[in-house]
Amino acid sequence: MSIKELWPELDWIEDDDLREKTTKTWELALEKSVLSAEDLQRIPFTLLAGPDLQVSFMTHKRAVVHVAKESALKMIDFFKDDLPVNLDVVIAGAILADVGKLLEYELDENGNSIQGAYGKYLRHPFSGVSLAEACGVPAEVCHIIAAHAAEGNLIKRTTEAYIVHHADFMTFLPFKNRLEISG
Repeated sequence: MSIKELWPELDWIEDDDLREKTTKTWELALEKSVLSAEDLQRIPFTLLAGPDLQVSFMTHKRAVVHVAKESALKMIDFFKDDLPVNLDVVIAGAILADVGKLLEYELDENGNSIQGAYGKYLRHPFSGVSLAEACGVPAEVCHIIAAHAAEGNLIKRTTEAYIVHHADFMTFLPFKNRLEISG
C-alpha cells in the first residue's frame, strides 16, 4: 500500500514541496517502524480507550484531518483576515500529528499494538517532530506535531495548532471519557 493510498488527503495540500515532505515523513516512519501500512488499518488508534475499541488508527487519523480542514475553512470563512489560517499547514500538521506513533508502538505476540520501549522513552509528539525535521518539514508544521497532545499545554499554540489539537481531542475524548446515561 502506497502513502498516497494510505493518505488520499495529501492531495489537499496545495504546496507541492510541503506535500512531498509530508509524504516523505510517512515513508520514513514506515521504514523505521515494525508496523506496516496494513497494520495501521486494523490496530486501534489509541492504547488509552480500552481493549474493546474497534476504531482503527487510520480511521481516527483521517477523521482528524477532515475535521481540522473543515474547521479551518469555517474559521477562514467567518474570521477572514482577523484570524489568518494557513490551510496547507493545518492539513499537513493533521496528517503528521501522530506519525511518531509508528515508532512508539510495537506489536505483541498476538499482533496487538502495545507501547514499545522506544515509546516509553519518547512519546509520539517528540518522535514525530524528529521524523518530520529529518524530511525538511517546516517549523510551523513541526510545531503542530509537538503541540497537538498534552505536551502542547505547556506552550503557546499557533491558530493552526489549536485547530489540529481540538480536532484530535474531539475525535478521541468521547471514546475515552464519554458520559453515558442509561434509562
